[in-house]
Amino acid sequence: MKILIEQSGYHLGNIGDLAMLQVAVQRLKSFWPNASVQIFTTDSEKLIKYFPNTQPLPPYGRQIWHYPLLHRVHKLPSRLVIQQWVNMELRFRRYLPSLVRSLIKFKLRKQPEQMRNFEAFMEAVYGADLVVASGGGYITDVFKQHAVLAIDTLGLASRLGKPTVMLGHGLGPLQDKELRAKAKTVLPLVNLITLREKRAGVPLLNSIGVSQDCVMATGDDAIELAYQARKIGLGNGIGINLRIAEYSGVNLSLLETIRLTLHKAAKKWNAPLIPAPIDHSNYEGYVESDSLTIQKLLRGYDDTSDGGQSLDTPLKVIEQIGRCRVVVTGSYHAGVFALAQGIPIMGLAKSEYYADKFLGLADQFGVGCEVIFLHEQEFATKLVDSIDRALESAEQLRPQLLEAAKEQVELGHTAYKRVYELVNSR
Repeated sequence: MKILIEQSGYHLGNIGDLAMLQVAVQRLKSFWPNASVQIFTTDSEKLIKYFPNTQPLPPYGRQIWHYPLLHRVHKLPSRLVIQQWVNMELRFRRYLPSLVRSLIKFKLRKQPEQMRNFEAFMEAVYGADLVVASGGGYITDVFKQHAVLAIDTLGLASRLGKPTVMLGHGLGPLQDKELRAKAKTVLPLVNLITLREKRAGVPLLNSIGVSQDCVMATGDDAIELAYQARKIGLGNGIGINLRIAEYSGVNLSLLETIRLTLHKAAKKWNAPLIPAPIDHSNYEGYVESDSLTIQKLLRGYDDTSDGGQSLDTPLKVIEQIGRCRVVVTGSYHAGVFALAQGIPIMGLAKSEYYADKFLGLADQFGVGCEVIFLHEQEFATKLVDSIDRALESAEQLRPQLLEAAKEQVELGHTAYKRVYELVNSR
């Protein structure tokens, strides 16, 4: 049994991505203990550290699959001719993948490293008994390049007759015309799509022609890790996280308002502010490490904290969040880890991408998840009031949150059993 896994974070620096992938691998291995599992990653050492019984597959060979067959296509005589050639290449890849593979190998005959990368990708897809896109929020305009590669991999596998599944996904927004057209072509071919929320995901799939028989709303795969690690009772802290990134729309001016608001609430309730970092990436101008952002939030309240830099595994972050009574977060998975342990949250959203994430999470759990929209003028007042209400009602909310978490874990196991049956039926 050979399983190929697409996943959300190739660099393996996002704790939420790691948690989803960890659960996916565990569940698949429970059905196929001796399966060979290949996972797309740009960091082989980290993959071996976190997933010792898997094989890394660099994504570079997959990118070569998309290189133009005609090297100087831009020198064709007109835009119309260029577009016609591009469309023809797309049809070749769709209907004659083996021919395209041979053409690309011929082009790479004097580039041994690229040839190795390309053949590693092609062998992985051609040799797979199951192709999985594990959980994440990467089928969206926000991460178009990743989405295109993931969708095309599923499309290639489907046309080679391989079983394909998407497990624990948050989909959209999907307004980009090219990306939406690609999704409309490929996703109806996928054998099973499970969603971490049904509020936005189900209507989106309906709009691009995916059969409802192939869709399940199961909740986030990572819920299982946090639910299993839940403590007997609630902690006394206020968990904090904020995502400063191009795709979140949050900037330093918003951070300052949130910082003062959190300090006010913590002093009122005499509660520690507890770091709950999720993303340890740090790409200047695009995304800042959560721990660095948390240090800024703590400035003037706890200047000794490292913002949670050492919390580098899902279990460490989950246990840290278990010390909280409520969590205020701009990161989706800090919210997942809290709610699954029966801890209410305030989700901070400014972009449509994060609004969909937190509103979907609120819909899945029913209670205990209040979304604070950071574009509203009075958001700071609403945040203080929300923290007060959550701290007062946390004990009453906990049983309902834990029951919702349990139900989603069970739905997740049902979905993976469908994957097992799908493969066995082939």
